[in-house]
Amino acid sequence: MTTGPRTQTRQGVQNVNPASRQPVPPATRTAKGTSVQGRSAPGAGAARSALLDVVPFITRWSAEVTSAASVVVRRDGKGIGYADERSYDRVDGILWARTPSQPGRGKPQFGAVHSLRQRLTMTSLLCHICGQPADRNPDGLLWLIDAQPHDLHPGKERTTHPPICRPCAQLSIRRCPHLRHAWTLLRVHTFRMCGVQGALYTRGQGTPVPVDAGSFEFTSPALPWVRASQLIAELQDFTVTDL
Repeated sequence: MTTGPRTQTRQGVQNVNPASRQPVPPATRTAKGTSVQGRSAPGAGAARSALLDVVPFITRWSAEVTSAASVVVRRDGKGIGYADERSYDRVDGILWARTPSQPGRGKPQFGAVHSLRQRLTMTSLLCHICGQPADRNPDGLLWLIDAQPHDLHPGKERTTHPPICRPCAQLSIRRCPHLRHAWTLLRVHTFRMCGVQGALYTRGQGTPVPVDAGSFEFTSPALPWVRASQLIAELQDFTVTDL
């Protein structure tokens, strides 16, 4: 719907350093909504205006416009950067989109994800709806995916959806338009950050130009030419559950 990836073990949920991460396939699920047990989401026919009483924490607001900062080729010629680059523009060497954090200003842009808040909820294991700690029990963290169980990839389900808490999972299943076709609730025992979504640049006439957008693994040789916008998690050990 962060701070940079780092090694940490929290009650059976593990993140690992970028150097050991695996390729990110095109099937990465993007953070637009959420997903249980092959059923259609209840109340899917309700009007969109009545679907959300709460604006998800990672939703971008109309006042939060991504900066038009000048993207340039780095002095060493080995990737892109900003002409006025600052230390907070990179996390673990990865260049991130500049978007001001002004939640509540303007109108919520449902379906648009705020880069920093998405990254924060991923690395701090926060609910992407309310911004509070995600639900966990001995079986793992609670994760809501917008797919049916048979569409999941056991051992390597990749998503830009951060985890979720139980009350917000119940709310999302009832009201989120992105879950009207399918949703699956998971208890995730282990996971890792495996890459980013973002825009790929190449050299242009004077300045770099974006040529593609997609998912990039942390070890990809193209990563220095990417301006990242979302962090991707690989869910490795998980079980389908219910509320």
